[in-house]
Amino acid sequence: MGDALFHMIAGAPAPVAPFSHAAEADGWVFVTGQMPTDPADDGAPLPDGIAAQTRRVMDNLILVLEGLGLGLEHAVCVRAYLTHFQRDYAVMNAAYKSYFPADRLPARTCVGVTGLAREALVEIDLIARRP
Repeated sequence: MGDALFHMIAGAPAPVAPFSHAAEADGWVFVTGQMPTDPADDGAPLPDGIAAQTRRVMDNLILVLEGLGLGLEHAVCVRAYLTHFQRDYAVMNAAYKSYFPADRLPARTCVGVTGLAREALVEIDLIARRP
């Protein structure tokens, strides 16, 4: 196994804790959970509602992946975390699935949690594989 690489991506949202945007080993890329924060203004209010927050999170994941020369087509597994699971699950799914072709959906786990940083409604991380 080669050495792991730890990536900070210019233009991606500022981390809310001590972590890299992504870590990579042997072609596997582990992207840290992204929040619905504005990459241009970390202090800006979060978008209103689960649909807008999900789109912002997915766009932030794309920013990190693009900084590594990858895209969502390289995602193989996704984990989503919702603070209001019953209320927001269907709407989050609708926004989420718009980012993937129907025949290329990554494996996924979605769980309800009691809280997320910045009082976000959703956080999503992913594992990608370099071609």
